[in-house]
Amino acid sequence: MGVYLVDVGAADWRAEDEGGYGEIASALDAELSGRGLPRYEVPAQCRGLEFEEKLSPSMDGFVELCRAQLTRDEEETLCGWSVLVPIPLDETVELPVGSAYTDTTVVAGAPQVLDLAQRLAAAIGLPPMLPVSHMNLDLTNWFLDGRAERTAAARPGPWADDLDAAFYVALYVRAAQHSLRRGCPILFS
Repeated sequence: MGVYLVDVGAADWRAEDEGGYGEIASALDAELSGRGLPRYEVPAQCRGLEFEEKLSPSMDGFVELCRAQLTRDEEETLCGWSVLVPIPLDETVELPVGSAYTDTTVVAGAPQVLDLAQRLAAAIGLPPMLPVSHMNLDLTNWFLDGRAERTAAARPGPWADDLDAAFYVALYVRAAQHSLRRGCPILFS
């Protein structure tokens, strides 16, 4: 059990049955239409469950890092969403539809989240050689099975001072990159 960050495939995005996100998709479409933007479509080739990471380390150091490096609004954009979509949004969109852990759904644009996460990555000197095998739980396992500690010993720096915070920086970078690369939404499950 626990909290996971996962991608959603085209079939589930508009599905109205249990396990589907049709209510969120429809509410987002209405909000985008009200802003003069086209509705968001998940590409048919996105099957979902191609991105999955578990949020298990403590977030305390990550929250401190965000507060030290970002404005309050930037911190909300980076950390306050429940659905990430690969379209630019000037601000987050709050939908009156329940999500996995809240009574509303907050949607953020992956380009904005990626920009903020990359700023944090640069601030802590996050190494570029973190695993990129595109396997589910790859990043989670890398940080939890000791490989991160071994890399930190060989390549020290600010990122190695708090591996839990580094995990979340890498997680947000990777989630936004995946959303943009595949065109799919990412959400908490």
